[in-house]
Amino acid sequence: MKEYSLTDTHIIELDKTTHDIALATNDIHVWYGTNEAIKGVSLAFEKHKITSLIGPSGCGKSTYLRSLNRMNDEIAHTKVTGEIMYQNTDINSKQVDVYEMRKHIGMVFQRPNPFSKSIYENITFALKQHGMKDKKKLDEIVETSLKQAALWDQAKDNLHKSALALSGGQQQRLCIARAIAMKPDILLLDEPASALDPISTSKVEETLINLKEDYTIIIVTHNMQQASRISDYTAFFYMGKVIEYDQTRRIFTRPKIQATEDYVSGHFG
Repeated sequence: MKEYSLTDTHIIELDKTTHDIALATNDIHVWYGTNEAIKGVSLAFEKHKITSLIGPSGCGKSTYLRSLNRMNDEIAHTKVTGEIMYQNTDINSKQVDVYEMRKHIGMVFQRPNPFSKSIYENITFALKQHGMKDKKKLDEIVETSLKQAALWDQAKDNLHKSALALSGGQQQRLCIARAIAMKPDILLLDEPASALDPISTSKVEETLINLKEDYTIIIVTHNMQQASRISDYTAFFYMGKVIEYDQTRRIFTRPKIQATEDYVSGHFG
């Protein structure tokens, strides 16, 4: 594979006076033991927009995404330095309650991972763990979350049946519903459609486009067409750094950096 200079970069800075910023990172580094997987990434994410993180396998995009709600804390011998600013708080600080923070920054993983419980219990489990007992309120949240995830019509008559009986695409939308039931501000998704068929993928994409009215969405995707279809901004990762970050239409039609152009045009990756 052709080698590209890591000094050639084009990263737009979102002006906080004209953009409403949901989350921003400043000089984030992630080490797995002695391996530096992320090498000083500084990005800002605009509220109620979808931002895609793209790049070749092993470039660090999923590692960076997991750092945004401290999921890398779960991995042994991992160190994360730099600031992750959310609501004027550095959530990378040891003083931050990680579990409380994750109520505001939710995550959906690559493969659907519903609990081995009913559809209803999948959505209410975390709410009950946080002390919610009002059945009427729980019922309302289940209905709202499933509607937002475009799953209510298929699930409303089967709420107390196993979530594992749903199709793969429906399970993934259930996982989205489960995440948004906590009413987060930000939703992180790590290749949420990579294990799905084209029809299910289309439904997940449509769901995400509708959800950005209420949430800020950051998604890792290896699918260039998906990134171009659904995202407002795109960041191109290469060897642990962000090489280019701009509005999606510019990334895919007029990229500033040769490595970006080669990647989005399919010349490597």
